[in-house]
Amino acid sequence: MKPHVYSEIGKLKTVLLHRPGKELENLTPNSLEDLLFDDIPYLVVAQSEHDVMASVLKSREVEVLYVEDLITDVLKQQDIKEKFVNDMIVFNNINSEELTANLKTFLLHLEPRKLVEKITYGIRSNEIDFKNVSLSAQIRKEFPFFIKPMANLYFQRDPVATVGSGITVNRMSTNIRRREALLMNYVYRYHSLFKDEEIPRYYTLSDPFFIEGGDILILSPKIIAVGISQRTEPEAVELLAKRIFSSKESFETILAFVIPQTRAFMHLDTIFTMMDRDKFVVHAKLENTLEFFSLKPLKDGVKISAENDTLSKILKTYLKLPSIEMIKCGGEDLVAQDREQWSDGSNVLAISPGTVITYSRNYVTNSLIRKAGVEVIEIPSSELSRGRGGPRCMSMPIVREDL
Repeated sequence: MKPHVYSEIGKLKTVLLHRPGKELENLTPNSLEDLLFDDIPYLVVAQSEHDVMASVLKSREVEVLYVEDLITDVLKQQDIKEKFVNDMIVFNNINSEELTANLKTFLLHLEPRKLVEKITYGIRSNEIDFKNVSLSAQIRKEFPFFIKPMANLYFQRDPVATVGSGITVNRMSTNIRRREALLMNYVYRYHSLFKDEEIPRYYTLSDPFFIEGGDILILSPKIIAVGISQRTEPEAVELLAKRIFSSKESFETILAFVIPQTRAFMHLDTIFTMMDRDKFVVHAKLENTLEFFSLKPLKDGVKISAENDTLSKILKTYLKLPSIEMIKCGGEDLVAQDREQWSDGSNVLAISPGTVITYSRNYVTNSLIRKAGVEVIEIPSSELSRGRGGPRCMSMPIVREDL
């Protein structure tokens, strides 16, 4: 399967999801900050809500792939399984020789599906019996987990992004999420769907700067928007631009959005998403306060210019549109603006031009989107939203039709 995404709104053909699992039940009040959560979702309801989203996608003829299925397929090959276990132990910052040996023995005896579950759910310290006793092992036994749960895995947008006919395997900004990108690296390198394709990689795990998929929006075959945010560094944007511009891709400009570095605005897609060729939803309080730069190819590098204009005017210019309609998340109500942005009212997933999936709880924003002529498909979200991500955050498009 060849990745193919040249817009945010082209008809979605293939998408990657992760159905929330018992990793959410391994969240505790004491681990929330470390695992990047504000609250503990109720798993059964979160799964039900996620299943509704998957059903909506399938009903619109979208092929839904699950990352847990793909990595299970990959780990059926023993040599890859051994390499994966070794890499996961390293990515979990486990340095004790005794603990490493015991974890390897424990994990390698598991069938591929069970191995995937253990790696994603987390391994509690009481699950492994040590043959020998070291100081490191004894100290670690005082902590709940030898391997922490991948609680953010259902936000599939961030570890990897499809850019044109290539991908970025992202260096996540937090240690706790870098294992997700490692997992995706194995999927794209070894799964039968992808391994025989020559898929360009415009960013890799070994690159030195942080970047996450929630900050990458493909606005058109010529324009990419990238957020400089709490999770994405400007150096990463410049490196990404150099690689894309030196490739065979059609992209001519990268628009860098400088957004506030706070948890509420952790990625560009938490404040700005595309719904149709000329329709966008945006966090009202930031619409006219963002800073913008354009990056364009030069013969020997990248030309970087400040864009001293409003978001609407910049979009009209670069997308070559006569007008732009910006829907304010929460409308004109200041309280609704903050409430619905916090619950991901700006984070919608376009499954075709003028058709989006949204959280039902953001009723003010949803009503305004409908009035703009966009079809809104609402999904329940009382538990999914506790992770601070919406429908776009939870989905990673692999193939979209061209506009």
